[in-house]
Amino acid sequence: MTISEVLSAIGPMHGWAMATAAVVSAAAALVGTLLVVRRMSLLGDAISHAVLPGIVVAVLAGGRPGGPLVIVGAVAAALVTVWLTQVLRDGVGVAEDAGAGVVFTTLFALGVVLVTAAAARIDLDPACVLYGILELVPFDTIEIGGLEVPRAFLTGLAVLLLVGLGLAVSWRLQVFTAFDAEAARAAGMPVAAATLSLLAATAMTAVAGFEAVGAILVVAMLVVPAAAAELLVRRLPVVMAIAVALAVAGSVIGYLAAWKWNTNAAGMIAVVLGLEYLAAVVCAPEEGLVARAIGRAWLRWRVACEDQLAAVWRHEEAIVTGAEAAPAPHAFIDRLARSWLAVAGRLRRVDGRWSLDPRARPAAEMIVRSHRLWEAWLGRHADLPVDHLHPPAEWMEHHLGADVRRQIEAELGWQASDPHGSEIPPER
Repeated sequence: MTISEVLSAIGPMHGWAMATAAVVSAAAALVGTLLVVRRMSLLGDAISHAVLPGIVVAVLAGGRPGGPLVIVGAVAAALVTVWLTQVLRDGVGVAEDAGAGVVFTTLFALGVVLVTAAAARIDLDPACVLYGILELVPFDTIEIGGLEVPRAFLTGLAVLLLVGLGLAVSWRLQVFTAFDAEAARAAGMPVAAATLSLLAATAMTAVAGFEAVGAILVVAMLVVPAAAAELLVRRLPVVMAIAVALAVAGSVIGYLAAWKWNTNAAGMIAVVLGLEYLAAVVCAPEEGLVARAIGRAWLRWRVACEDQLAAVWRHEEAIVTGAEAAPAPHAFIDRLARSWLAVAGRLRRVDGRWSLDPRARPAAEMIVRSHRLWEAWLGRHADLPVDHLHPPAEWMEHHLGADVRRQIEAELGWQASDPHGSEIPPER
């Protein structure tokens, strides 16, 4: 199907629902990136739940869900949450995470009680508070220029623009505070104002997310895209851009999947966001499972190749004592490493004996030098028998750089041999 055919099949109702989810998730990703970078994800979770009583009170006072009065009520509830958490931490000695958990669960439960108690007087359904009403968003519209625009979309778009404008104005302050709050405070920057503005933005985003995905799943929009983006890249502006892209893509794909399989849209969006995070965990270039597996495999291969070079060097050294050849390696990776070194021209077999190619000799000497220097250092500083020095040196020989080798040699007084009496090869 072409894009036009897909859009025609989706229809304007589903299009508006996806657009609403997209703008809300984009705003949540912007705020969530700073929450994740500042390690305040739990506080974002707390605020997204604790704003419920503020919303209910604002609606009882005549506010409309998503309206200015409701946003003010939500921000007030968010500030009360932070204040109560600090009171428990500073006044009672409760750990911050435990205090936040107590406060937000209590306030959220209070909000649920208020919703159910005042169900006849307010336009809030407990189920919608928990799971959102994304599928019904297109039915509550405002006419703008002859176009019926969903009210929830306008609320989400307004919050997105406010959050984006706030970030543009306070970018340097937010970045400085995110990475080194103490230094920012020492430099005279208003760190408290930066934190309060971030909490207010979190509260506004939570209000916008209530109609789309509900109080429970809005946390997924706040945290998951930013956490996934942080695994993929390091620079904060790029993290934020990728988080927004992941959030929007997850919202659209999740809604379409929910439409196809006739299930809850908010829940499916959260599932897709979770799958995106799982993909980031697997494929992240530095910390991903694939990258780590490749790194471990490469390290094991490098160690095997270096072990074979060092073994041949030692047996060349020991020829005068009657050794005829290096023993054949037993492990498969060691046999494979020796075969590869022979194919690469770094080892040669002459008269049934392995020998080093001149190009490989410096690398082999470096490994043996590292091993014997470390044995000599351990022999002086560790209370170990001489026959127990080999295993730790066998591991460390692959991880000592030139600078460390020179430092060890200087500390040993340029000692010429290891505790076994074997000569320590000089640095080339």
